[in-house]
This record gives sequence, structure tokens and C-alpha cells, in this order.
Amino acid sequence: MKRIIAAAVLTVAMSVQAQNNNGGISAEMLDEIRNGYSDTPAEKAVRNALAGQSIAVLAVNADNAAMIDTHFSNRVLTKGITDQKSSGRCWLFTGLNVLRAKMIAKHDLGEFTFSQNYVSFYDLLEKSNLFLQAMIDNSKSDITDRKVDWLFQNPIGDGGQFTGVSNLIMKYGVVPSDVMPETYQSNNTSEMRAVLSKKLRQFGLELRGMKTADAIKRKTEMLTEIYGILAKCLGVPPTSFEWTRYDSKGNFVSRKTYAPKDFYNEFVGQDLENNYIMVMNDPSRDYYRTYEIEYDRHVYDGDNWVYVNLPVERIKEMAIASIKDSTAMYFSCDVRKFANTSKGTLDLANMDYESLFDTDFPMDKKQRIQTYASGSSHAMTLIAVDLDDRGNPVKWMVENSWGASSGYKGNLIMTDEWFNEYMFRLVLEKKYVPSDILDVMKKKPVMLPSWDPMFLPEE
Repeated sequence: MKRIIAAAVLTVAMSVQAQNNNGGISAEMLDEIRNGYSDTPAEKAVRNALAGQSIAVLAVNADNAAMIDTHFSNRVLTKGITDQKSSGRCWLFTGLNVLRAKMIAKHDLGEFTFSQNYVSFYDLLEKSNLFLQAMIDNSKSDITDRKVDWLFQNPIGDGGQFTGVSNLIMKYGVVPSDVMPETYQSNNTSEMRAVLSKKLRQFGLELRGMKTADAIKRKTEMLTEIYGILAKCLGVPPTSFEWTRYDSKGNFVSRKTYAPKDFYNEFVGQDLENNYIMVMNDPSRDYYRTYEIEYDRHVYDGDNWVYVNLPVERIKEMAIASIKDSTAMYFSCDVRKFANTSKGTLDLANMDYESLFDTDFPMDKKQRIQTYASGSSHAMTLIAVDLDDRGNPVKWMVENSWGASSGYKGNLIMTDEWFNEYMFRLVLEKKYVPSDILDVMKKKPVMLPSWDPMFLPEE
């Protein structure tokens, strides 16, 4: 017994000695760490496999290899799949896909798409103005100020969220995709973003050293130069165009000349700025509160991102009501988590990281948000739900913007359990929102800083 006690005391003493080094890894601690690893044949087999294959492939759960049932009890009619290519415009594709589904159903069209490139042009021009005006507004603050520092770090990008869809379309309208088609630069935006960022940072520094009246005049000259860069990369957006309309059977209906705003008013006509609200499931913050994110907008004189934070069960109720009424929704989530891209499924059982690494990952959704382990990263169009006999959701489907060959026929199917853990945002028409939630939306929002990691632009 004395020997056992002595050995135990020695072990504790060695452990204390190993860590008594001001927080660094001492030689004794390293020996303890090494001795704690057992290089068994099973461990070696995993190590050999990981040396030649990706973690995502090796973590695939073979017991979950069968395809999820693709039947859905309720589904919104859509036609065609879009492809954002190598750009961060998922928010824009998603918003336009929601409106496209409405237009196709309302006017009996065949496959139809709006020009993402047209709205992208004005998005980047407006974001440039937002940055430059913010430089003028904060010119008295030191360059090391947290807000100024954030602005210089993030002068422009092609990511965004739904208020960009609403403000831009209500201001500039829309055009069909064949009127202003995609270009190489619109499909591959990284180089163009780098040029714009470099130019805006230069302009921002210049504006900080000017008097306000002079800076406002100079800003117009700067935006003229930005417009020229955009025109070279994306083309010149039309102020009017001729469009021939055909029905779903290919029959000629009409030919007419439109201005972009008139085209939107005739074929969609919704007030996007007042007819929709955004809801969020973020358990790290209080529910039934309204939040606003500073500088999280696309248009300087437009709207910041404002949302109501709700339990996921309330969000599901509204989503089901919208789908049952054949209305698609803007939806965003942490899309890469437990994703089987070849099948097109989002399922917590898709991956078995625990068995692969002989460990566990017990954090819940709140803890993942608080520790930067999860956050919304991608927007898609929610179009379907499968309900059981009691009306409870079993699975959901979103229309993605990664091309028709990706996922399940261009879509992704998620289990309801995955929805609970990795769904974050949904944009709904107000008619599907209960009065108690609309009342919460009327309250003054809590202002959150633009650099909060939960509100990075969706790409």
C-alpha cells in the first residue's frame, strides 16, 4: 500500500513539476504527453490512411451510406439551377432565386433567370460609396480606432445578405440574364476585388486628410473611377432593354422595351424593403430580441441588417407555413458541416470524426458560436419540407447556386436534426409571421458591432 501511495505522490509531483514552467511545454511535460500516446496497430492504420487521403473522405460514415429518401410532402415549384461559380454572391443568387420562383409561377414562364451581374455591378458601386462615405464620417477618429481599422480591413467584398437584395433591387430594378450576362470577372471575382480594395484603401486614406466639403466633391470623382473599373470588368448596365416573353410551352406572349425598375414592377412588384423580415436562431444571445448590425448594409442610405432572434421551433413553424403556400425563402446556414457533397445531403450522421480520431466533440450550438466553431457561411433557397403524419418536419431541401451537377440535382437535402444545429437565418414574408414576433420587430434593436463574427458576409 505504501508503495502505491508513494508512486501516486511521485506521479502527481512529476506532473506538477512538468507544468511548473510559466505555461510553456517543458521537457518533462513533453515526456508525459508522449507517454500518453499509445501507437497501437489501429492508430498506425489511421495514421497511414490520413497520410494519403483527406479527413473528410476518411470520416464518411459507412453506416449512413444509403441516400436519404428524396420524397417531400410539400415543395415550392422551381425551374432551373443557377451557378455562382468562383464568386461570393450566394446572397444575391438566393434572393433572385426566391423572386424568380414567384415570377415563373405568376406569369407561367419556362426556365428564367435574372441577371446577377446587373445587380452585382450596382452592389459593388454602392459598397464603394459606403466605404468612402464611412471614411468621411469617421475622419476625425484615429486610424487605429477599432471602427476605422475594421473599415480598412474590409473595404469591399462580393459577399452580403438579404438587405442588399432588397435595397439594391428597389433602387435599381432587375433585368433578365441575357440582357446583362455574366463575364469572366463576375464569375471569378478575386482579382477584381483585389483591384477595388487597393483603390478604395488609397482613396480612403486621401479622404481622411481633407475637409468635409472637399471630400464630398472628391468622392464623386473617385466613384467615377470605380465605375470605370466595374464597367471594364462587368460591362455597362443597361438603362433600357427589349425583352421578348414566352410562356412555359414556348409560345410567344409579348415584346416590349423596359427600364430595369419598370421590369421589376411589372413582373414581381413586391416591396422588398417592407414586406420581409429576417429571423435568426442564435442561442448565444437572448431570444425574442431584435438586433441590428452596424455598417452591415450594401447601400449607405439603405438598411442595416436587422433581425429577430428566435428559438428554432418558431422558425420552423413559419418556414412550413411559407412552403405550404408555395413561397420559397432566403435561408442561410453553416453549409460545410457534415456535408456529403456527392449525395447532396446535410446529415449529422454523414461523418464520424469521433471514431476516426478516437475523441469526442461535445459542444452544443451555443458553445460553437461562442468559440468561433460555427457560424452562417452560405445562403440558399429553402424550397421543400417533408412532414410526418403528425405534421413534424423530417427533412428539408434547399436550392443551391453551385450548378446543376452539384449535390442532389443542384439541391441539398438536410435532416431536421442538422437544421436544428446549423441553420441560422431565414427571411420570410410578413404574412407568415405571427403577430407576437412582428411586435418584437417593432422594438428598438440592440446595436451590434460590424466585426462580430456571426455576421460575416455570406458567400
